[in-house]
Amino acid sequence: MEDSNYTSTANVEMLIRRPIEQVFQAFIDPEITTKFWFTKSSGRLEQGKQVRWDWEMYGVGSDVDVKEIEENQRIFIELDDRTTVDWVFTPRSENETMVTITNAGFKGTQEEIVNQVIDSTGGFTIVLCGLKAFLEQGILLHLVADRFPDANVNK
Repeated sequence: MEDSNYTSTANVEMLIRRPIEQVFQAFIDPEITTKFWFTKSSGRLEQGKQVRWDWEMYGVGSDVDVKEIEENQRIFIELDDRTTVDWVFTPRSENETMVTITNAGFKGTQEEIVNQVIDSTGGFTIVLCGLKAFLEQGILLHLVADRFPDANVNK
């Protein structure tokens, strides 16, 4: 049974031991983002712009509408499934940034929404772990590609 009044969000956060400018750019600049999240992008995130993100290993992609960007503070987007993703960047010190990601707007039955929240929470946690390893240690963990190895269309 669908309950259109039922809403929920996925929330994840992680401390990244790098300056806020560097952490913010990692999500704005696809040359960096493709090292820890999606494999292809049609361009940088800019307010009012639409970009395409692809995960080529899975044969899927998403159109992204960039709704708001506050330099070194916030990124707010809407995905083609009409969910929203909000990144908030909070400096903790000169070389520490807390990244908080909130994914909202899930639709369906309560059970479907709970499953979407679980999937989103897990997915964005993996993204933040990959970002942390890459920015802090220069390590490419391939977490997103290895999350579902049997679904890889390129194997």
